[in-house]
Amino acid sequence: MTLATRPAPTPADSPWRSRDFRVLFGATTLNQFATNTGHVAVPLLALTALDASAAQVGTLAALSTVAFLLIGLPAGAWVDRLRTRRVLIAADLARAVLFASLPLAWWLGGLTLTQLYAVVLLTGCATVFSDVGAQSVLPQLVGRAGLVRANAAVVTLMATANIAGRGAGGALIAILTAPVALACSALGYLGSALRLLRIRPTPAPAAPGGTPLLAQIKEGLRHVLGHPELRALALAAGLNNLGGAVVNAMLPVLFVRELGLSAAALGLFWAAGGAGLLLGARLARPFAARAGYGRALLLSLTPAALLVPLLDRGPWLWLAGAGWLLAMMKIGSDNVLGVSLRQALTPDPLLGRMNATFRCVLTGALALGAAASGLLAEVTTLRTTLWAGAGVLALSWLPVLLSPLRTRRTGA
Repeated sequence: MTLATRPAPTPADSPWRSRDFRVLFGATTLNQFATNTGHVAVPLLALTALDASAAQVGTLAALSTVAFLLIGLPAGAWVDRLRTRRVLIAADLARAVLFASLPLAWWLGGLTLTQLYAVVLLTGCATVFSDVGAQSVLPQLVGRAGLVRANAAVVTLMATANIAGRGAGGALIAILTAPVALACSALGYLGSALRLLRIRPTPAPAAPGGTPLLAQIKEGLRHVLGHPELRALALAAGLNNLGGAVVNAMLPVLFVRELGLSAAALGLFWAAGGAGLLLGARLARPFAARAGYGRALLLSLTPAALLVPLLDRGPWLWLAGAGWLLAMMKIGSDNVLGVSLRQALTPDPLLGRMNATFRCVLTGALALGAAASGLLAEVTTLRTTLWAGAGVLALSWLPVLLSPLRTRRTGA
């Protein structure tokens, strides 16, 4: 039976009853491990092997996400025109090859910062299609009634991979060097692509009917920016990403250069943020069911991020880690509720473009935050940069307060 003829899950169905969802979840497990290991390994490779400056580390972080600004919107229209399974497999294979080129160049003595920039940028392009495709195919696999449970499972997985991948990445670098960690990332992406071959082929999308690509992109933009609730979700998540990127881009510099701490310590700090994402994802659905979606989205733990700029050796390291955990806990909850709500508010033919619009805003905010982080660190100080990022995070709930979302009771 093909995906096109399979009955949609009933409201009582668990997403785990869908074989294809289980396959997608397994593939996501592998590529999330690869992504989070690479997140630690790439900046540390630049710092240790190429003696990169704070501005260059910030540029690397920006290039990893700038692809969403460059091709994010047309990617959504393309995904709506293509078979999603093929898109996901091609994206994972591309990332496997790109990441494998870095340890190979290092072992041959030919690694350069230019290659690192190119690999990070092209990997980001592949991630655009992977992220948009995965979120767009999910309603087909589990039905709209299963979206909150499915998204809770995926966000929980991403948070767990954040903990395990970044913790493992830090340990691998400390024991076996950054190039070995990047080779493990390449294998993770390859394993994900092989796993996705087991998903039944997705049906061919409806023909665009001669509609120009630009007109389709505009339709997706109008749907998101013209809808008061979707617009507020995009703004709030964008502020989260902007502030988080400013902080995250400078954490390797703070740990390695200023405090003289190990890569393993940096990995564990990032893993604490992953633990917060995990807790937020697990608590999101029951809390929203009890308090309502609006109150759940308004609950603000992000001011705890103001503890991060206090990071230092000793007790201050633990205090900053606790602040980061609480801030990420809020973001983990918002990821489950926000993604489920925007999928529920969007008709199937617009899912790719809606997801691409969100990813363009959210990951574009990551790119801008990372670039601003490097610039701020150069013209001011590292600590000032951290305070700026934490301040943006602390105010990220304001768009929800100023929108109809604050009174929403359910996710339908």
